[in-house]
Amino acid sequence: MSSRNGLRLFAIVILFTGLADAQSIPPATAGRIDEMVAQAAHEQQIPAVSVAIALNGQIQYQKAFGKADLENDVAATSETLFRTGSIGKPMTAVAAMRLVEEGKLDLDAPIQKYCPAFPQKAWTITTRELLGHISGMRHYKEGEMDSTHHYAKLTDGFAIFANDPLLFEPRTNYQYSTYGYSVIGCALEGVTGKSYPEVMQDEVFAPAHMTHTRVDDAFEIVPHRARGYSKRNGEISNAGLMDSSYKIPGGGYVCTPGDLAILADALLAGTLLKPDTLKLMWMSQKLRGGKDTGYGMGWGIGQFEGENTVGHAGGQQGTSTSLTVYPQRKVVVAVMINLDVGDATDIDRKISAVLLNDVFGVKPDSKAAAAGR
Repeated sequence: MSSRNGLRLFAIVILFTGLADAQSIPPATAGRIDEMVAQAAHEQQIPAVSVAIALNGQIQYQKAFGKADLENDVAATSETLFRTGSIGKPMTAVAAMRLVEEGKLDLDAPIQKYCPAFPQKAWTITTRELLGHISGMRHYKEGEMDSTHHYAKLTDGFAIFANDPLLFEPRTNYQYSTYGYSVIGCALEGVTGKSYPEVMQDEVFAPAHMTHTRVDDAFEIVPHRARGYSKRNGEISNAGLMDSSYKIPGGGYVCTPGDLAILADALLAGTLLKPDTLKLMWMSQKLRGGKDTGYGMGWGIGQFEGENTVGHAGGQQGTSTSLTVYPQRKVVVAVMINLDVGDATDIDRKISAVLLNDVFGVKPDSKAAAAGR
């Protein structure tokens, strides 16, 4: 046998050994997931549910159920785009951490260094604190989530919140804030000289090969965009109107569960961030007294069935979403639905419990949340 043929045979043996050792979703488990999702959709009256599951860097399950558009009788497919809601936050965090690695963004510099459009406050706040919701920035006031005003620039939306005082001194408390992510988006623009959507395309979507993620522009024709629904008097109705241009970095995208799984897999594979950077992003931040917040930088930190998780959920007009990553298992579960009073996280947990049991032999022993919100 020639040395070339010997090496070729060795490579083939290694390839097939690797495939044999790789975890996969058994057909019976996939069938159970089909039934579970269909049942949840029926019980919650969800028009469309879309699911993607990745194991060891490969999407092994990707299906959509129901209708993306009830009025026009359009079936949902794996190409259907759903509003991400707050899953935009972990996307933005990845872009920020890539710029940190490139030496362009200092997590602990005053935010005005990169975003002078945001006014000085009683205390200095930083990108690290904004990413972890410990800056003192406020969240929505009543009615603000229903904004239908279209803002041409990211910083134009600052008119809603930028002049308000901080709720507390940074690092002394935790307060979830979508507006904090608008300020982070402004900082990314200041660092790069590009618009926020351009930064995301260059730093996250293109290198991760996320081809089904785009800004949820209310005026653009977006192929495969699902219609969003709510309920009135127990009946399905069209969701309320909302233009997310005031909060794109914290919740203004549409995408597929497949793209969410691709993002998580790229992080697990080291394609987007170095291991130390990923560890930092996926580490719970601490308040000044040493208390863990349960939230890293753009990602919730938690446990489910005794397994460590990172992830995020989202909810806004016409959508509910959930993304859970099991780093030690290299498992990713992403669920998106087009009903804002539905519960994508509940479906995520049910799928995760079956996967962990059937594929890894993890027995149910916890009702802990699958990821931070």
